[in-house]
Amino acid sequence: MAHRREHRRTAQSGTPYAQALAEFGARVRLVTPGQWEAPTPCTDWSVRDLVNHLTAEQLWVPELLMGSTVSEVGGRFDGDVLGADPAAAWTAAADAAREAFEVPGATELTVHLSYGDVSAQYYLDQLTTDAVVHTWDLAEGIGHRTRLPEPLVDFALGELAGAGDLSGSGLFDAPLPVPGDAGPQTRLLALTGRRDRL
Repeated sequence: MAHRREHRRTAQSGTPYAQALAEFGARVRLVTPGQWEAPTPCTDWSVRDLVNHLTAEQLWVPELLMGSTVSEVGGRFDGDVLGADPAAAWTAAADAAREAFEVPGATELTVHLSYGDVSAQYYLDQLTTDAVVHTWDLAEGIGHRTRLPEPLVDFALGELAGAGDLSGSGLFDAPLPVPGDAGPQTRLLALTGRRDRL
């Protein structure tokens, strides 16, 4: 897909992945002590559950890029990975994941995911898209309605457009209809079953 190829760069500080991590991290640092159990647009997840999910995702990155399989990692990152300081746990995991992708040639590796072997570039693109969408979820959960950066919205749209009904993956709700003149963020969120409020 041409749109995806435009974004395929190594994961240095200016890349979509690094930017998505930074955007999510900025919202993590806005969470107040009383908001960790607040609901989010992800029906089954509180704010803490959502941050825990993204943090665990990043913890997997160094392991998978070093060639580990899902079975080899096992349940190491199951359950709570945030501990007493969720913001610090997120930052450490995100920094380690970003640095793992900064190693020259990292995106040319093959990673062993639960459903099969894929290129590390594909894995990177999926992580980026997940972080973009969940940044909006987190912002909603803590009451900070947000306009996501246009380049990140465009990136995620490029990944998800044409994918059809994403609800079959179990990761997203069924897509929602939007007006023909809807903006990119509204269209992105609708693809994942979310209603933009801006």
